[in-house]
Order: sequence, then C-alpha cells, then structure tokens
Amino acid sequence: LNHNPSCYKIKLSGTVKSPKINFDPPFLMLMPVPLDVETEMTFKIIPQDYLRPSRIQVELPELELEDGGRICPFSVQFPEGQNIVLSSDDTNKELFCHISFRSPRPVSLLGNMFFIDEEKN
Repeated sequence: LNHNPSCYKIKLSGTVKSPKINFDPPFLMLMPVPLDVETEMTFKIIPQDYLRPSRIQVELPELELEDGGRICPFSVQFPEGQNIVLSSDDTNKELFCHISFRSPRPVSLLGNMFFIDEEKN
C-alpha cells in the first residue's frame, strides 16, 4: 500500500449451512377415533441455521374417497405463530404445531405432510 508493489495473498475458507427443520417427536401416530370425532396432537418444529426470518407453510394430504369425492381430514394450527425468528443468541426459536384429524367417512391412510419455508426448502 502507499504505492508499494508488494503482493498480498489472502486465503479465505468457510462453511455454508443450509437451513433445515427437525421435529420433536420425529413422527406422529394419531389414535383411531369414531367417525366425525377429532384426534389431535401438538409437536415442536425445531428450525436450525436460519439466518433471516422465514415463515413455515404446510401442505396437507387430500384423500380421494371411493365415490370420487375428495376430503382433507387434517388441519394444522401454529398457536404461537409460524414465523421462524433469529434469537439474540443466534439460534432459532422453536415453533409449536397443533395437528388434528377428523373425518365423517371411514378412511385409513399413511401420508406425508410437507413443511416448507419461503424458499421452498
């Protein structure tokens, strides 16, 4: 610097962490119930490595009935909100998710629910 022709080399290294979410418990099994009776459960969503605020969305499975009709017997609520926020200690606050199932028709299913952030992760 100061018109000195010396060369300086800088070597940088780093690690890229992709945001992810974990669940506690890692899977759910809702109890069988009579027709049109609700069964429910609350679980935690544990976000990791989110560096900026994001919002979780849920894609619920839709069922096709024998008569060709379709129902979505699941509902999801986030009692404390569905925004992922960064705490002052650089960790993400966990979210609580309440899921319920109710069907007026007999159904049995093994399905997936997709929890997606704003960037489709």
